[in-house]
Amino acid sequence: MIIFAKTTYTMSSFLKTILLAFTALFFANTAYAQQAKAIQTATIKTAIYCDHCKACETCGKKFNSTLLKEKGVQMVVLDEKAMTIKVTYNAKKTDLAAIKQAISKLGYDADDVKAEAVAYSGLDDCCKKG
Repeated sequence: MIIFAKTTYTMSSFLKTILLAFTALFFANTAYAQQAKAIQTATIKTAIYCDHCKACETCGKKFNSTLLKEKGVQMVVLDEKAMTIKVTYNAKKTDLAAIKQAISKLGYDADDVKAEAVAYSGLDDCCKKG
């Protein structure tokens, strides 16, 4: 017999309580691990020719805000020096191909997906290859 805070438990009920607590902890941990797997980060190679990207109307604020409106995209980091776009996204809501297509629609290459010609022609002149 085990006594806690003026309550008497039999060994059987105590073991059931402990087993129930561990089971709940296991399922909570599993659910968190599955949610963590859904969040992924990818670095996409692109071609950025603008030397003031983060301040530029086309590839600065507009670029980030447009990609952040894509379903599942959580964070976008544009690195104009390395010519990469780091995207954090929820894999249950979108996939890498859809993100690359969205970048292409902005007028930029995204790894093997080429920029859409119409979108590229709409970029500011400073953002086009000289």
